[in-house]
Amino acid sequence: MNTIITNAINNQTVLALTYKDIAREVEPHAYGRGTSGNDLLRCYQIAGGHTSDKPHSWELLIIDEISGLSDTGRAFGGARPEYKRNDKAMSTIYAQL
Repeated sequence: MNTIITNAINNQTVLALTYKDIAREVEPHAYGRGTSGNDLLRCYQIAGGHTSDKPHSWELLIIDEISGLSDTGRAFGGARPEYKRNDKAMSTIYAQL
């Protein structure tokens, strides 16, 4: 799983995944170890469902809760303007835009 995420960040490609039993498509921005010890993915969701009525937006996903991960091969245009490098939720960053 980590190779798929790292490659998607490096190549700026959209990931398809299931999180909390909901199919989603996301633009991965940062992947690392959280301060709580879990591996995390900071991403911007562009398609799919949510657990609430909120619009597509920034998500912080716990890697262990992701299933069906795949790289769509579709490129996205780089970091979103509001993205902040060196995510404070992560004590160690494996890959980031």
